[in-house]
Amino acid sequence: MVLRQPIVVVMGHVDHGKTSLLDAIRRTNVAKKEAGAITQHIGASEISLEDIRQACAGALGGRLPPLSIPGLLFIDTPGHESFTHLRERGGSIADIAVLVVDITQGFQPQTFESLEILRSFKTPFVVAANKVDLISGWKSPLPSEYACSVISRIERQAPQVQARLEELLYGIVGRLHEKGIESERFDRVSDFTRQVAIIPVSAKTGEGIGELLLSIAGLSQKFLEQQLRTEVGGVGKGTILEVKEEKGLGTTIDVILYDGTIRKNDIIYFGTINGASKVRVRGLLKPKAGGGEREKFEYVDSVSAAAGVKIYAPGLESALCGSPVLVDDGNPATDQFREIENMVRGIMEEREAVGVVLKADTLGSLEALKKLLSSQGVEIKSAGVGKVSKKDVVSASAVAASDPYKGVVLSFNVDVADDAREEAARLGVRIFSSNVIYSLCEEYSAWVAEQKKRESGSARERLPLPAKLLVLPGCTFRTSKPAIFGVEVLAGKLKKGVRLVDRKGEIVGEIREMQKEGRGINEAGLGEQLAISVEGAVCGKSFCEGDILYTYITRKEADELLSCCFADMSGSEKAALEEILAITDKKLI
Repeated sequence: MVLRQPIVVVMGHVDHGKTSLLDAIRRTNVAKKEAGAITQHIGASEISLEDIRQACAGALGGRLPPLSIPGLLFIDTPGHESFTHLRERGGSIADIAVLVVDITQGFQPQTFESLEILRSFKTPFVVAANKVDLISGWKSPLPSEYACSVISRIERQAPQVQARLEELLYGIVGRLHEKGIESERFDRVSDFTRQVAIIPVSAKTGEGIGELLLSIAGLSQKFLEQQLRTEVGGVGKGTILEVKEEKGLGTTIDVILYDGTIRKNDIIYFGTINGASKVRVRGLLKPKAGGGEREKFEYVDSVSAAAGVKIYAPGLESALCGSPVLVDDGNPATDQFREIENMVRGIMEEREAVGVVLKADTLGSLEALKKLLSSQGVEIKSAGVGKVSKKDVVSASAVAASDPYKGVVLSFNVDVADDAREEAARLGVRIFSSNVIYSLCEEYSAWVAEQKKRESGSARERLPLPAKLLVLPGCTFRTSKPAIFGVEVLAGKLKKGVRLVDRKGEIVGEIREMQKEGRGINEAGLGEQLAISVEGAVCGKSFCEGDILYTYITRKEADELLSCCFADMSGSEKAALEEILAITDKKLI
């Protein structure tokens, strides 16, 4: 068993500097090498232990802690948010993550989304507080000072600049605390098992990059040693990063290998839209240093974790991004085909439930979307990979017949087919689309709240509202045809046009008019006194002064009120409704 490289994924909000940070990290890798000689794998960049030592030597004055990991492997796809959801069979493919936050802007929607993903997969992470060079008054280093530590750079700033940096850093600390995560500037962390390290960096000037690399390497070695142990000759396990067409090869898959070894002629299992499939590896390709368009890759016989590799084989056309890749271990007792089949089926489900329809670009992003919606209590009818189809719209329309709030399609990072768009317009099905999972869920939740608010307003206008009334003594102005008398609203809200019942559930009559202080009104609330005219009532026969009367509400009307308006109902209205149902249910209405 040997220690493999930790796999590092860079996450964060768009424009907060993920790509620039990766570029800065890669520059440490090529500082003393010719352009094109970067140790860059398919979809990943390798930073060797020696590269880390060189990047950190100046910052720490040559005093480096002992490191035994061979280096770091950064997943190289910051522009594609779905790749942050790459998974292996037990959780995230990433061993550790870097959460990039623009220190001048703080937390944004994708920052929160990234946090949710990291927490759901229990992935440890550090925070790169990027763009410190944009703090007003910040003095960036001269070329001769690039190697110095970020702490010494901070100490050289003016007092007001240092104070502003502290303010911004503790803004990040505060937002993390709101999410139940304790954090501190990396040099002040007292317990790395309880506190997340925040490293001030500038991808533009290179400040803090050495400390960032050292923090990742040190934390990985100290806390992740067990999961980084791999059998060099063991069975290969990986995840599909991308499915690509390569000139002269046809369909290939770019794979991040996180365990074991994969060899030419191995049989591999992977996920497709229809379940699992298998092929025999025809070729393994790695980027060729300095290779042109015609010689981009070189063939290798084997690749060991952790690494990126391009796999060529006939039959990869239906492979799914985000799917696990397992090398056949040759043991009939282990059913790897069934294992992947069950995993794919578990994510791409079709259920009888009344729920939303989900479509996403990869298995990983689909799973992340499902996790987020499930945490919000949203039921899911079907979940699939690929563009939104006409079938998806028809399925959502069927759900809408039972629950209009759930009869929708949520699509992440995929196109909508033309016929699906036309069918949605014809059937009135709402399609939500976004390339930010957090925003997609937020938009859907906001729409549901708005629809319920509208429905609530409509229901409150259309249905009788619960009210409890006291017939005021000495205030009967007319005994019948119609009876006119004074009342006080003891609970709920009284509307014109409703029928009234007594304590026994007997109907007294219907309110035709309501007056207060000589003016006609349509509603009266708790504590108000007013005069009402009730058609069909006879004072002394249908009711007496001092009696308690209620709004007449059937069980069906009550259920609709509770369904549409519960959140908007006052405590007084709820109490009145409870008393009314106790009476009307006894009458079997």
